[in-house]
Amino acid sequence: MEGSWIDWLAVIVTGAIAFHGLTYRDANGERPWVHLLFGAIALIFCIRFLFADILGIW
Repeated sequence: MEGSWIDWLAVIVTGAIAFHGLTYRDANGERPWVHLLFGAIALIFCIRFLFADILGIW
């Protein structure tokens, strides 16, 4: 396993953003599409940082 602390920080931050974006619900219990969109984009970046920069798979 490789990766500097900056890579690990990027995985943690983008993972937290993805988690918040994909699990957020407003006062009516609905999921706004903007939160889902940015949550999905953050999840893609989180997976990219993890597999490419840290694990070196891609």
